[in-house]
Amino acid sequence: MSSQVRGGTRWKRFALVMVPSIAATAAVGVGLAQGALAASFSVSGQDFKVSADSLVGEDLIQYGSLSKGKELHTGKDVYHPVTISGFSKATITNMCQSLVTPTPLGNITLQLRTGNKGEAAVAKNIYLDVAELDADAEFTDLDIGVAVNDGSHTTKPKPGTVADGAMFSQRAKTAKLTNVKQKAWATTAGTFTLPDLKLRLLGGDKPCYEDSEVK
Repeated sequence: MSSQVRGGTRWKRFALVMVPSIAATAAVGVGLAQGALAASFSVSGQDFKVSADSLVGEDLIQYGSLSKGKELHTGKDVYHPVTISGFSKATITNMCQSLVTPTPLGNITLQLRTGNKGEAAVAKNIYLDVAELDADAEFTDLDIGVAVNDGSHTTKPKPGTVADGAMFSQRAKTAKLTNVKQKAWATTAGTFTLPDLKLRLLGGDKPCYEDSEVK
């Protein structure tokens, strides 16, 4: 039986927005065994960290899936369980993205910062392939337990990620996340406007946040 929550919903400090962890993990495992989850999109052998003061998204769709990637050192195929979060539009304030890469000269951090000088970053038709997420959240017009391809989602599933249209998904008219700390395997967007973009290569481990900050 589907659960529906209407109006405004506030959830504090949670991992993998809106997805009940036991149900989502089981669904991904069963789906992989039965070939029900498409895994045709590829990612690198590294995840990356993203932090933001706030992310305000419109027309959220969210469901469990798998991303096919390569092991960093061996190049072998691996599958990463992810939560796909799609928005028709997302406005992101004070965004930081970081990736730490080992090199013969020691670790190097690729760090990107944007949207912190009074003008937010804006993405349209954006999909986030999330492994971990901590945030404070508020949802409007939230539906939990709808089929991912039931035809009524404003934002469509990410191309290449769903083979079984009856899979569990969730949606909301708006989603407001604050104090965002996230690990992801991929981000794709139709357009992504990044005001005051700063891209830096930094020596050592200098991620957007430390794991110890997530409690």
